[in-house]
Amino acid sequence: MFDKKLKPLLSASVIGFSIVFSILIGLIIGIYLDKLFNTKPYLTIIFLIFGIISGFKNMIYFVKKSSDLNNNK
Repeated sequence: MFDKKLKPLLSASVIGFSIVFSILIGLIIGIYLDKLFNTKPYLTIIFLIFGIISGFKNMIYFVKKSSDLNNNK
Protein backbone atom coordinates (compact mmCIF):
# COMPACT_ATOMS: atom_id res chain seq x y z
CA MET A 1 0.00 0.00 0.00
CA PHE A 2 2.73 2.49 0.97
CA ASP A 3 5.82 3.22 -1.01
CA LYS A 4 8.94 1.54 0.41
CA LYS A 5 10.58 4.93 0.92
CA LEU A 6 7.60 6.27 2.87
CA LYS A 7 7.31 3.37 5.32
CA PRO A 8 10.50 4.17 7.35
CA LEU A 9 9.38 7.81 7.61
CA LEU A 10 6.00 6.75 8.96
CA SER A 11 7.67 4.41 11.47
CA ALA A 12 9.93 7.20 12.68
CA SER A 13 6.99 9.55 13.13
CA VAL A 14 5.09 6.92 15.12
CA ILE A 15 8.09 6.55 17.42
CA GLY A 16 8.33 10.32 17.87
CA PHE A 17 4.63 10.75 18.64
CA SER A 18 4.75 7.82 21.05
CA ILE A 19 7.57 9.38 23.05
CA VAL A 20 5.96 12.83 23.13
CA PHE A 21 2.50 11.59 24.09
CA SER A 22 3.85 9.27 26.80
CA ILE A 23 5.78 12.13 28.39
CA LEU A 24 2.83 14.53 28.12
CA ILE A 25 0.39 12.04 29.64
CA GLY A 26 2.76 11.40 32.55
CA LEU A 27 3.22 15.13 33.07
CA ILE A 28 -0.51 15.89 32.96
CA ILE A 29 -1.33 13.09 35.41
CA GLY A 30 1.42 14.27 37.75
CA ILE A 31 0.26 17.89 37.69
CA TYR A 32 -3.35 16.84 38.29
CA LEU A 33 -2.44 14.61 41.23
CA ASP A 34 -0.19 17.31 42.71
CA LYS A 35 -3.09 19.76 42.66
CA LEU A 36 -5.45 17.13 44.08
CA PHE A 37 -3.20 16.08 46.97
CA ASN A 38 -1.23 19.35 47.36
CA THR A 39 2.12 17.55 47.00
CA LYS A 40 3.73 19.90 44.48
CA PRO A 41 6.19 18.98 42.71
CA TYR A 42 6.76 15.40 43.86
CA LEU A 43 4.05 13.56 41.94
CA THR A 44 4.74 15.63 38.82
CA ILE A 45 8.37 14.54 38.88
CA ILE A 46 7.49 10.90 39.55
CA PHE A 47 4.90 10.69 36.77
CA LEU A 48 7.13 12.62 34.38
CA ILE A 49 9.83 9.99 34.96
CA PHE A 50 7.22 7.25 34.39
CA GLY A 51 6.22 8.95 31.12
CA ILE A 52 9.84 9.16 29.96
CA ILE A 53 10.43 5.49 30.79
CA SER A 54 7.23 4.52 28.99
CA GLY A 55 8.16 6.55 25.93
CA PHE A 56 11.57 4.95 25.63
CA LYS A 57 10.07 1.50 26.25
CA ASN A 58 7.69 2.11 23.34
CA MET A 59 10.59 3.33 21.19
CA ILE A 60 12.56 0.14 21.88
CA TYR A 61 9.45 -1.93 21.09
CA PHE A 62 8.87 -0.18 17.74
CA VAL A 63 12.54 -0.38 16.73
CA LYS A 64 12.67 -4.08 17.63
CA LYS A 65 9.45 -4.75 15.74
CA SER A 66 10.61 -2.94 12.61
CA SER A 67 14.02 -4.65 12.66
CA ASP A 68 12.31 -8.04 13.02
CA LEU A 69 10.12 -7.25 10.02
CA ASN A 70 13.17 -6.20 7.99
CA ASN A 71 15.11 -9.34 8.93
CA ASN A 72 12.26 -11.66 7.94
CA LYS A 73 12.06 -10.30 4.38
